[in-house]
Amino acid sequence: MAHRGDGFAAVILAAGQGKRMGSPLAKVLHPVGGEPMICHVVTTARESGARPIVIVVGHRARDVQRAFSGDDADIVFALQEEQLGTGHAAEVGLSALSAGAEHLYLLCGDAPLIRTATLKRLARQHEEAHAAATMLTAVAKEPHGYGRALREGADLIGVVEEADATDAQKRITEINTGAYAFEAAFLRAALPRIRAGNNQGEYYLPDVFPIARAEGRVVQGLELASPEEALGVNTQADLRRAREVYEKHKRMA
Repeated sequence: MAHRGDGFAAVILAAGQGKRMGSPLAKVLHPVGGEPMICHVVTTARESGARPIVIVVGHRARDVQRAFSGDDADIVFALQEEQLGTGHAAEVGLSALSAGAEHLYLLCGDAPLIRTATLKRLARQHEEAHAAATMLTAVAKEPHGYGRALREGADLIGVVEEADATDAQKRITEINTGAYAFEAAFLRAALPRIRAGNNQGEYYLPDVFPIARAEGRVVQGLELASPEEALGVNTQADLRRAREVYEKHKRMA
């Protein structure tokens, strides 16, 4: 089945403060290739067929909104007044979507390097498996700071954040990139059921995976061929690296 993007929307998380950047600028507005990171993510979502695109804003919300002109009629902004974790942010984003969306991409506004072809592969696998949730993963040489993918054999069963991981789990090198495809109806029903029972006191989006499995639904993981695409920008060093990778990809295009 060829993925045409039919029935896919996108929710892009862009509410975080980004304290580790040490900059007054909203994190997602730092430029890569001369354009704010969030704009790269929106472009990729559009090229992947997503309509509409919900951007969840919080810190410096007006600045983020001003990065888009009046011509961006497919963009809806949803305000996350308190940052209570990715699960809460996803719920805020979903609240701005109509019931017409059958599936959705859920993406991070600070991960500007994921390619259109990758999202189309993610959607195709998700649709062909009739999955409730499909997570994009990567094998990282330095997984510190990332949530680790938990598997039973080849089956993806969940994610553990580093703050909650055991020493054995911290040695796992397959990470959660923060990019997903979801069946919208499943996510709407599952998000109110997750709890903040972790060391951060936050609502973690991947906590919907065990809910799906308990219902006998399919949960999938798609590993990136190029882990560089998964780079999330949290520090100035990450930003420099993202710019280097972007320029490299541009030269190779």
